[in-house]
Amino acid sequence: MIDGHGDDIFRYGGKIRINFSTNIPQSVDHSGLLEHLSKQGDIFRNYPEPEPRRVEQKLADVHGVEAENVIVTNGATEAIYLLAHAFAGSRSAIISPTFREYQDACGLFNHSVGFIATINEIRKGFDMVWLCNPNNPTGIVYDRSELLRVIDNNPDILFIIDQAYMAYSVKDVLSVSDVMARKNIVMLHSLTKRFIVPGLRIGYAIGDEAVISRVRSMRIPWSVNTVAIESALYLIDNASHYRIDACELHAEATRLAEMMRSIGLKVCDTDCNFILAQLPDRTAAELKDWLIDNHGILIRDASNFEGLTSRHFRVAAQSRNENINLINALKEWTLLSR
Repeated sequence: MIDGHGDDIFRYGGKIRINFSTNIPQSVDHSGLLEHLSKQGDIFRNYPEPEPRRVEQKLADVHGVEAENVIVTNGATEAIYLLAHAFAGSRSAIISPTFREYQDACGLFNHSVGFIATINEIRKGFDMVWLCNPNNPTGIVYDRSELLRVIDNNPDILFIIDQAYMAYSVKDVLSVSDVMARKNIVMLHSLTKRFIVPGLRIGYAIGDEAVISRVRSMRIPWSVNTVAIESALYLIDNASHYRIDACELHAEATRLAEMMRSIGLKVCDTDCNFILAQLPDRTAAELKDWLIDNHGILIRDASNFEGLTSRHFRVAAQSRNENINLINALKEWTLLSR
């Protein structure tokens, strides 16, 4: 899906003051990373490693697994497409509404796709299950013990568990040890989300060595650039400097949700920092354009998620003052819409 993602701030020049369309916080100090990169010499002149093995080894050391269990990719999205390619023609179940790239990747590689609403609908006959945890756009985290029960009851199904937003969850998600104890899980991670570096595009997957080897065979040379590689090495070593307070972000999201409900919007509960909302009338596209033009605020039109409507939109909690700005703008929109 080239068009239709959130955080399409590039479309609007300098019009955006507050970005609620991205699911990651906007206030972060990257001065240490920038200083590190400035000391790397001319990192643009030479090709990167054909495969980002240094990062894979460092991540393996962090997680206590072998490097063969890890594949680093150009964002978690590349891992999604590599998995769909590696298992082309599979019968895939997608728990929706969810991240659109699972559907698009499966379509590109001739999967037969079935959309289901809950993990309880998983059944024999599927080869793969694609599941986002916390789920984008709903913010829901699946109960860990229930999810593992379903996975263990279906050993012939490969479960792709996308935990890109795990650092923002207030509930327990699956652990690497959960993955390594089984051969039918591939867990997706996002350094983009963990370290708030979406412009770098770097993620990784962990799973059984045979599965990861099959996926690795689909990766093109130099898919991860030198800046991303050097940044990842620095960020992993300095993870303690990048603290994400999931509880505080969730508390702010909960406050924002309550304020949105108070002005007549339907808002889903969430287990992380972003929330899915629904307008009583008119469309999310109309609201998005109006917020940009009148307040410089960007939201995520969620109408292109499978199973949602033209009235759905998603926002991620930002600072208290920024959230109040959003609420005041929504109040104004509500009055004008009457």
